[in-house]
Amino acid sequence: MITIDDFNFENKKALVRVDFNVPLDEDFNVTDSNRIEAAKPTIIKILEDGGSAVLMSHLGRPKGERVSALSLSHICDKVSEVLGVQVKFVDDCVGEKAERAVAELQNGEVLLLENLRFYAEEEKGDASFAEKLGHLGDIFVNDAFGTAHRAHASTTVVAGFFPDKKGFGYLLAKEIKAIDKVMATGEKPVTAILGGAKVSSKITIIENILSKINHLIIGGGMTYTFIKAQGGKVGNSICEDDKMDLALSILQKAKEQGVQVHLPVDVIAADDFDNNANTKIVAVDDIPDGWQGLDAGPKTLAIFKEVILSSKTILWNGPIGVFEMESFAKGTISVGNFIDEATRNGAFSLVGGGDSVAAVKQFGFEDKVSYVSTGGGAMLESLEGKSLPGIAAILEA
Repeated sequence: MITIDDFNFENKKALVRVDFNVPLDEDFNVTDSNRIEAAKPTIIKILEDGGSAVLMSHLGRPKGERVSALSLSHICDKVSEVLGVQVKFVDDCVGEKAERAVAELQNGEVLLLENLRFYAEEEKGDASFAEKLGHLGDIFVNDAFGTAHRAHASTTVVAGFFPDKKGFGYLLAKEIKAIDKVMATGEKPVTAILGGAKVSSKITIIENILSKINHLIIGGGMTYTFIKAQGGKVGNSICEDDKMDLALSILQKAKEQGVQVHLPVDVIAADDFDNNANTKIVAVDDIPDGWQGLDAGPKTLAIFKEVILSSKTILWNGPIGVFEMESFAKGTISVGNFIDEATRNGAFSLVGGGDSVAAVKQFGFEDKVSYVSTGGGAMLESLEGKSLPGIAAILEA
């Protein structure tokens, strides 16, 4: 795997694809700078080598139109603050104006290009647009894992114009290694904890990882499809009736591959989908009519704890309960605590996928697990076994 450590950027201009698709408030202030901070080590390495960095990113979905509210000029001050370098900005990303700004860039300087998606050609993966981007650097660095599953001009096609001058930034390299550790090189036992509402959104992940794991913990709303499929009563709990046969086939495949599946045995049930609803602990397969399971129960958490603490490699994707409501957050918080303890005991733990990342941040587990993926859809497609175009483009000679 070629990374930026394989290059000396002295007197070179690095064209860096970053993911600066950050949230802004109504006054255009950046409300979460995590993605900018994540790209900092890559950019600093380029500058410390004696090179300059030309940064390209998208922001929002302008759909090929110039939308002033989505201009990357709004984030320039925040990028400067995070990097500790005064970042220059040019209000285009291709053409004469952009090329002139790049030509004037000195070693040690950073230039931020305008929003790539102001051009429809970006999302279409247009080759001539990618070629124009290619004029803006000597070496191409992809450090945007969040867009690596898109075959866009700036993530994939542009790499073809740098046949032997392209590599992964530190963030993207770390993401690839973290997923590889779970999927291929991780120490056993390997445990996958899959939560969230629907089995249908996790089918391909489950099918792809079964041959690579020893334990599968299932939590969250998809629990009830598995329980009902086995003849249990799930009351008013969320359930995909049309996926029950699939749930049974997953259990059968797991059994054939020697994977131990751990489903909840008890749940915290509520008489309404509300933080202030009446609650009681019931067996997962005997939830009364009018009640719905919204979190894992104490016996379930004791089982999950034992499995997690015996694991050497852990993947967590999806919450265990409706953690957004305080009354039903205990299961998700407890699993976070178990993973924290396992990690301190030497396990490798990877958290990824929107809701589980949100939970990890909300409850302060970010620094207590080995790695939190910023990738979202890109990480899920990796776990599904799909080749990500942005990664393949760097690996291709």
